[in-house]
Amino acid sequence: MTDETAILAGGCFWCTEAIFLDLYGVKSVESGYIGGDVIAPTYKQVCGGDTGHAEAVKIVFDPAELSFGDLADVFFATHDPTTLNRQGNDVGTQYRSAIFPQSDAQLAEAKAAIARANEVHGGKVVTVIEPNATWYPAEDYHQNYWDGEGQRNPYCLATIPPKLAKLRKSQAKLKSNA
Repeated sequence: MTDETAILAGGCFWCTEAIFLDLYGVKSVESGYIGGDVIAPTYKQVCGGDTGHAEAVKIVFDPAELSFGDLADVFFATHDPTTLNRQGNDVGTQYRSAIFPQSDAQLAEAKAAIARANEVHGGKVVTVIEPNATWYPAEDYHQNYWDGEGQRNPYCLATIPPKLAKLRKSQAKLKSNA
C-alpha cells in the first residue's frame, strides 16, 4: 500500500505538528499554509489574518498502520472543534478548524469524523471541509518546532504537553511513539 497525505488545520501548527509526529504510521509532518489567496505567503502575512490561509499540517502516513479516520479522530480529540476561528489564545481565520481532503475517500471519512465529533460535542462542531488548495510549506524554522525551539517556548510548554497527554489517554488504541 502506498503512503497517503492528509492536510488538517486545527490552530497553531506548532502544536498540531507535535501531536501527529507522536503517532506510529505517520511518516512525516510538515507545517504550512493552505486555503488562502496570496501566493507563497509568509508566516507574518498569515498571522496578520489577511491572506485567507489557515495554519495547517501536511501529514504523510501509511494507511496500513493508521487510517485517515484514525487521523481525523486524533485531530478532533486534540483541539477544540467547537470554537470558530480560535484555539486558545490564537484568534483569527488562520486558526480555523478545517479538513482539506485529498481524495473522495478522505472526503467521505472527513464527513463521518465530523459526525462522530458532533456526537461527542453535542452537535456544536464548527470544523469545515474545504476544497484541496495549493500547499505552501512554512519557513524552515517552523518545521519540527516542538523538538527544537518549542522545548524553550513558554507557549508551547503550556500547550503541547497537555495535548500529548490527552492524545495518549483518549487514543490509547493507537500506537504512540512515546
